[in-house]
Amino acid sequence: MDNKYTNNNPPGLSSSDDSLAATGMRAADTLLRLVPMGLCIAALIVMLKNSEANDYGSVAYSDLGAFKFLVHANGICAGYSFLSAAVAAMSPPSTISKAWTLFFLDQLLTYLTLAAGTVSTEVLYLAYNGDTEITWSAACGTFGKFCSKATASVVITFIVVAFYAFISILSSYKLFSRYNAPLPHPNSKQQLQMPVFHG
Repeated sequence: MDNKYTNNNPPGLSSSDDSLAATGMRAADTLLRLVPMGLCIAALIVMLKNSEANDYGSVAYSDLGAFKFLVHANGICAGYSFLSAAVAAMSPPSTISKAWTLFFLDQLLTYLTLAAGTVSTEVLYLAYNGDTEITWSAACGTFGKFCSKATASVVITFIVVAFYAFISILSSYKLFSRYNAPLPHPNSKQQLQMPVFHG
């Protein structure tokens, strides 16, 4: 008896339609990964050029460890976004190792940029408001331009976090919906070992 659907496609979906859908998914995934790259570069440039000098002194991003961490995190994020977009754009079908790698690295980048944005936000809060308990006065009244640029860089970084949170959800969906959990070997006997106590 002839099989009507020899290509394992569901009714109404031809192999060409399936190929077009896969191409569209790859294009969307590639674009979604390129957008954070541009945002990371923007946040990086804004912070790298962030310095101010006046009659009270001078300040630059390199004077604060949190802002240097933000610069490094955005640089790593931009590089990874470019590489992952190139991988996503490749035509060969996804393998389980590729899916697991993207899933893990997407999660890592999400938490890295979140950590950089969070510590930088804390520094900005102290710069705007000061801390009376340790007699640390607010600095943004004196270095307003510096604080404004730092705020812009941090805001862009949190937009990147939102993008990568969404990318992480998509990569986890693609991983866990496409591949099943590994099954135990049929010859192995999984037995529950119960401790025996002799009275």
